[in-house]
Amino acid sequence: MKPGANEKAGPITDFLVKDHGRLEALLQSAVAQVGSVDQGLYDQFRAGLLRHIGMEEKILLPAAQRLRGGEPLPIASKLRLDHGAIASLLMPPPTATIIATIRAVLKVHNTIEEGPGGLYETCDELASSEAAQLLAKLQAAPELAVLPCSDGPAVMPAVQRALERAGYQLLDDKV
Repeated sequence: MKPGANEKAGPITDFLVKDHGRLEALLQSAVAQVGSVDQGLYDQFRAGLLRHIGMEEKILLPAAQRLRGGEPLPIASKLRLDHGAIASLLMPPPTATIIATIRAVLKVHNTIEEGPGGLYETCDELASSEAAQLLAKLQAAPELAVLPCSDGPAVMPAVQRALERAGYQLLDDKV
């Protein structure tokens, strides 16, 4: 979703949708050269995406639950499974299959967050008078130091399990 496409967009939605756009641009730049990956840009993408997931897991979802009197959002468990799948995809080196799968998962996941009635709009509505404070916490989330990619023997089985738990599978790189 493009910033401004949602008429009800509040400060939380605007900030997080723009961050999605920034992350998409980093990934696109990292794989712009056909057949290769700019590892420096990909590492920036990985660190940024893990920071974004952390903002949602550590700040946004707990705030929404608190604002709902302790009741988690109905979509919280799906988002957490997706976050686990996405994080797992950031462990192995960025092959064409991994990149295709990341893009496919993010396409579904970002729609859940950005769409009408999605996570961001819901949080803007729940936070109302607290939206500015919540936005400040999101903006202050620390940058992350990220370990290098690993192609150890346990990595791909872990990726496949995380994807399956979230309802996804590894895609062919031609997707």
